[in-house]
Amino acid sequence: MRDGFPGGCESVTVRFMGGDRSLRPEVVYDDEELPARRLTGRIGLAVSVVAFAVAVLVLWQVFRPLARGSQYYLIIFLAGTLPLVFLAYKSGFSRGRAASARPTVLDWILAVVALIVCLYPLNPFDGGYDAFLNRQGLLDPVDVVFGAIMLVLVVEACRRTTGWALPVVCLAFLAYAYYGGLLPQSWPIAHAGLDFAQIVDALYNSGSGFYGTPLDVAATYIVLFTIYGAVLDLSGASRFFVDLSVAAFRRSRSAAGRTAVAAGFLLGTVSGSGTATAVSVGAVTWPMLRRAGYPAEQAGGMLAAAGVGAILSPPTLGAAAFIVAEYLDVSYLTVLGWAMIPTVLYYLGILLAVEIDVRRFRVRSLRTPPVSSLRLLGRFGYHFSSLVLIVVLLALGESATRAVVYATLVAFLLSFLDRRSWLTPRRVFEALSAGVRGVLPVVAVCAAAGIITATTTKTGLGAQLASLLVRGAQAVFSDPTAVLAMTVVLAAVALALLGLAVPVTASFIIGWVIIGPALLALGVPAPAAAMFVFYYSVLSEVTPPTALAAVGASAITGGRTIATMWQALKYALPAFLAPIAFVLTPAGSYLLARGSFTEVAWATAVAMLAVAALAVASGGWVLGIGPAGTGPRVLAALAGLLLLYLEPPTIAAGAALLAAAVLWSALDRRRSTPPPEPTPAPPAPVLSEPTPAPPAPVLSEPTPASVAPASEPAPASEPATAPASTPIPSSPSSSATTPGAAPAPIPSTPPSSSTPDERG
Repeated sequence: MRDGFPGGCESVTVRFMGGDRSLRPEVVYDDEELPARRLTGRIGLAVSVVAFAVAVLVLWQVFRPLARGSQYYLIIFLAGTLPLVFLAYKSGFSRGRAASARPTVLDWILAVVALIVCLYPLNPFDGGYDAFLNRQGLLDPVDVVFGAIMLVLVVEACRRTTGWALPVVCLAFLAYAYYGGLLPQSWPIAHAGLDFAQIVDALYNSGSGFYGTPLDVAATYIVLFTIYGAVLDLSGASRFFVDLSVAAFRRSRSAAGRTAVAAGFLLGTVSGSGTATAVSVGAVTWPMLRRAGYPAEQAGGMLAAAGVGAILSPPTLGAAAFIVAEYLDVSYLTVLGWAMIPTVLYYLGILLAVEIDVRRFRVRSLRTPPVSSLRLLGRFGYHFSSLVLIVVLLALGESATRAVVYATLVAFLLSFLDRRSWLTPRRVFEALSAGVRGVLPVVAVCAAAGIITATTTKTGLGAQLASLLVRGAQAVFSDPTAVLAMTVVLAAVALALLGLAVPVTASFIIGWVIIGPALLALGVPAPAAAMFVFYYSVLSEVTPPTALAAVGASAITGGRTIATMWQALKYALPAFLAPIAFVLTPAGSYLLARGSFTEVAWATAVAMLAVAALAVASGGWVLGIGPAGTGPRVLAALAGLLLLYLEPPTIAAGAALLAAAVLWSALDRRRSTPPPEPTPAPPAPVLSEPTPAPPAPVLSEPTPASVAPASEPAPASEPATAPASTPIPSSPSSSATTPGAAPAPIPSTPPSSSTPDERG
């Protein structure tokens, strides 16, 4: 491991697109430290062919849906993707590189069994798909066996792709479903109990288990966006986005930090993954950040926060955003509209933190190739066309699935404008298969999340836990406003803790079925409650002590992991507090663009002021003034919290506190700056004032005979000039002196190159 990065990170040469100016970062990953295999040869080709076939099925489903319904399609989709998980992801039990480079015999067995149990509901020898549906609630023993095997395979696939945390949570929900009937019936979470056949029936033969909304979203929306991202990447868009970020800020002292943030935002439209974006951006921008003077932990925190912004930024939000649209039965464009202002607030906070760090760490400006951003836009700006097309088509009422397919087609056609990025048939095959392989972890997570949703649906656990949460807040406070505030704080803590263990998509699903009902019961609008849960689920990627995005960024920079996590938390601080504003007051919905133009405008302006106050509190610096001490930082933190509670009295109090913090910092700066010491006026130059003529040398005038010494008679015929051997002092201005004037005295020390005022 070199520079803290698995497998080492080779030197990154930053050149620009066009001619020999291409950005080609060389990053070598150590396969032993990544969960996915790099399959080559016949096995790799076989996996790619199956993935390509699944991609074709997904595209076919958009325009010619299968006649048997959505669940029929999901069965076939899961049969094509679940076996690939066992071939593409290591079990983690084998040792050494050679033992895990290729699928083992056990992996092949699991893949074949997964294919059989997934296709079992379509078994034509037992009545087919219709007969299987007719047995819902009364499964045959063979159905129960196949369903149990399916349950084990889904949990194992989830473990291979995400680790142990989510499988353990799933097993806990299964244990609750089976043993919950043994709990004292006076307990709020007790239920009548479910036997094993009922549990398998809920998971294997219903619309709320394996084939529920999470998997439906993965197979309908997410896979299409991963395919679109793969096509956009191969068409040269990722390279263009980084080049444009470098060129746009090359003349600024904060160019390196701004470039990292802008590249994270633009690359997020391609990947949609916080950790992947942080690693990709870091591989390119970390050398720039290091040369500019950023400490490793500071740079890693910035990269992690910028990467997580990829999940929060339109037009390609994270996978959970599609689940939001499905749960609330709204269009994806509506969810994009809700995310616009929070995205602006998030990146405003990061950019303010970048500007503060530039001054705190005395970051240096860098020399970059003199390439104009306008030139890059003119040559490669067409890469934005497909992104714009998605929004336009959604605004015209097109479905999200068709919009992203049309955008993918546009990106394919535009690739032929650059000879290096032509999407030949072979590269199209690679893009489609890579898009399906990229969605495999999401498929495993969404299938496992079906265990949680089915359990909460069958047992009523979600409503019971929501009721407990509200009653706990009511036990502390009686005022409705205080009860809501306490519930929101408890919900935020619960979501943060939940996100430490499970991925973003699963975190949102669990949070929505448990915390969503509690917020809705207190009168919070459904969009505000859903976006609150969504943002706290996403921010788990920068929440210590797991913070996957920060872990990936620290691997790039070589910084300490825990310190990088805390720096990422500092950069993302506004994103942790802004969602609370969604649900605390009715005006919080204005931050989701739900209101008139005037209402949305003033709420956004106040929220931006709150973000600026929080930046002062976390960064310890007031832009335009200087460092902020402990007192001003505390005032700024209180100001930020008050401003986010969007009510007139708190807004006025917050503005006053922020003004006091700024004034305090200005007075501290003025007192800490020593007054300039009085210095004597510098001596005027020789030629600036007239000099009295000195007495002429003795030899330059004839001496009268009456005064001449008797021993040295002066002959009257001697000329009145100095002898040739008399030394004449030289000075820089000697050529400008008047004849007969005395030369200026030579100073004992050389004069300073600047005046005292210039040095101060």
